[in-house]
Amino acid sequence: MPAVTHPAELNPRFAALYNARDLAGLLSLYEQDAAHHNAQTAATDHGLAAIEASLRALLALGGTMTSVNNFCVVSGELALLRADWTLRAADGGVIAQGSSAEIARRQDDGGWKSVIDHAIGASLARVD
Repeated sequence: MPAVTHPAELNPRFAALYNARDLAGLLSLYEQDAAHHNAQTAATDHGLAAIEASLRALLALGGTMTSVNNFCVVSGELALLRADWTLRAADGGVIAQGSSAEIARRQDDGGWKSVIDHAIGASLARVD
């Protein structure tokens, strides 16, 4: 699979790989030492081995994912993203949904990978 050439491609690529049930492809979107907030356990997974376990659990939910970027702000080698995503069952019912908060970094090959991924980070309630 070709590298993600712009960080705005990360979320649509994630959804496409999810829908293809391509675990290796999903893992290729993360840096080796990335941090991934696991929405199911509320823990933060560090590194690809821990992220793999989290993604396996996500894939087990089934359904079809859509993911639309709300914004992508790039500054040099870093990008801040928010995507609004939905996971739907075959009958159209919502299995899960949320708004992610993510940081991506340009790689030495010019591609982009996730460094920090919080799948529901932008959909959490305000703290006053």
